[in-house]
Amino acid sequence: MRHLIPTVSDTRMLIKASFNAALDGAPSLHIGDTSVRGRMGDTGGEHWHFYVTDLESARRYRLALVGGNGRSLCEPWELATFPAPDARPERFRALFYTCAGGHEALTFLPTATRNRLLRRALSFQPDVAVANGDHVYWDLLSPFNSHLIGGASPQAEKLAGKFDRSDIVLGGNNEAVLKRAAGPQIMPVYGTDFRSTPMFFLQDDHDYFDNDEATDEIITFPPSYFMLQLARATQNLYYPEFLPDVARPLGLPWSSAADRPWGVSESFGTIRYGRLAEILLYDVRRTQTLAGPSAVYLDREVEKWLAARAAASEVTHLVHVPSNPPGWTAGKWGEWYPDVLGRDGKLTVREDKPYWQPGWLKQHDRIMASLSAMRGRAPLVISGDLHAVAIGRMLRSGKLDFTANPVTTVLSGPIGTRPGGWPSGRRGTGALPSAHLDMQELVKPIEQHGFTIVDFTADKIAVRFFKWDVNSQPIEAVDALQPFFAAELTRPV
Repeated sequence: MRHLIPTVSDTRMLIKASFNAALDGAPSLHIGDTSVRGRMGDTGGEHWHFYVTDLESARRYRLALVGGNGRSLCEPWELATFPAPDARPERFRALFYTCAGGHEALTFLPTATRNRLLRRALSFQPDVAVANGDHVYWDLLSPFNSHLIGGASPQAEKLAGKFDRSDIVLGGNNEAVLKRAAGPQIMPVYGTDFRSTPMFFLQDDHDYFDNDEATDEIITFPPSYFMLQLARATQNLYYPEFLPDVARPLGLPWSSAADRPWGVSESFGTIRYGRLAEILLYDVRRTQTLAGPSAVYLDREVEKWLAARAAASEVTHLVHVPSNPPGWTAGKWGEWYPDVLGRDGKLTVREDKPYWQPGWLKQHDRIMASLSAMRGRAPLVISGDLHAVAIGRMLRSGKLDFTANPVTTVLSGPIGTRPGGWPSGRRGTGALPSAHLDMQELVKPIEQHGFTIVDFTADKIAVRFFKWDVNSQPIEAVDALQPFFAAELTRPV
C-alpha cells in the first residue's frame, strides 16, 4: 500500500487508497459485519476507493482491506464516525494547514520534512484534519511560473512527461503524466499516517494546475475544461470528496456528479460534529466569474447555503474555511481585495488591479456581514493560500461595521512551501491587511512552515499556532514543536 486517506460523517465513510502495483480483481473493505467492494479510481487498477453508508454514529469501527484473492492488503486499523447531528459532544479538536504540495525535485520542502511536520500535528490527536488547498504544484500556463519552475519547465517534463491538453486525462499518456506529477506530491507526504484521522481536502488554484494570474496574454481562471479534468482526476485518485450533509443542498455545483459516489460534493464540504461545531469548506476557484460588478467567486446557491447556515442556530460554533483568505492581501490578482503592487513596489488601492472584479469584494462583504451578524457565536474564518501563520480581528469591511461582533480570521500555516514561494520572495511584500479593512492583527503574518490546532467546547474556541523556521531550526525541532501563540474566542452573550 502506498497511501490511505479516509473521510467520515456521522453515518458514512469514504476512503481513497493506492497500491504499488495493479490489483488482480477488485479489493473489498471489511468494516464490522459489512463488506464493501472497491471502485477503481484510475484505469490501471492501482487506485481504489471505498464508500460505506448506513453506519452507526459515534462508533469506532475496525477496518480491513482484502484483495480479490482473499489475502490481506494491509494491517487492520480503526476509524470512528462522527456524533449524530443532534448529539452534544463535550469537545472537538481540528487540525488546519495549507500548501502541503510540491515535487521535492523542484526545490520544495523535502517530503520527509513535510511528513514529519504532519506527524507532529497528529501527535496532538485531532479528531479531523483539514488540508486547505495547493496539494499539487505543477503550473502549466502561468507566464511567470510554468516554464521556469512549473509543470512546463524542462525539469518537470523530464520528471513526468508532457500533457496533451486535447486528450482525455484518465486513460492513455495523460494519466501516466498525472501520476508521475501529482503522486509524489501527495502519497509519500501522507502514507497511511492519517488512516484513523478523517481528512478534508479543499482545492485551490494550483490544484487546477496553474497559478491565479491575469495578463493581456492569459487569464488562468475560471478553470478551463482541461484544468477541471486535472483537478477532478487528482481528487478521484488521491483524496476523498466531501460526504453529504443534511443541511447542504445536494444540487450545489460540482455535487452529486454521476461519476462519483452518491451525493458527494467535489468543492463544498461540511464537517458537522453534533451540535457542538459545524465547519463549512468552500473552493472559490471552480465557480468564479468575470462579470465586473456582478462577478462572484461562489455560485449564488453556494452563497445562499452559507448564509442559511449562519442564520441557523442549532449548532454552537460555526466556522468558515474558504480556499481564498479574507483579511490579508499580497497584491495577487485572484484575491477578494483590490489592493495591488504599485509602481513603487508597495500595496495600494490607488492604482487599478488589471482584470480584478469588484463583484468579488461585494460577495466578500456579504459573507463577512452574515458571520458578524450571528447571535451567540464568535465568527471565525480559517484559510490558507498565503503561506503564512497569522490571526487578526476584522473590525470593518468597507462601510460595514463589525465592532459589535468582530470576525476573527486565521492563516493556518503552510507545510511544503519552497524557498522562493513565500509572498515576500515572489512579490517583494509579505501579506498585509487590505486597505478595504480595519484589522486588529494579533499575530502579523509569519512566513514560516506551520499548522494550527483548534479546540471547540461549549463556551469557547481555543486556537493554538505552531511554526518552524527552516532557516534557523534543526529538523529535530519539529518533533517538539509547541504553540508559539494561543487565542480564545468566547461566545458573545
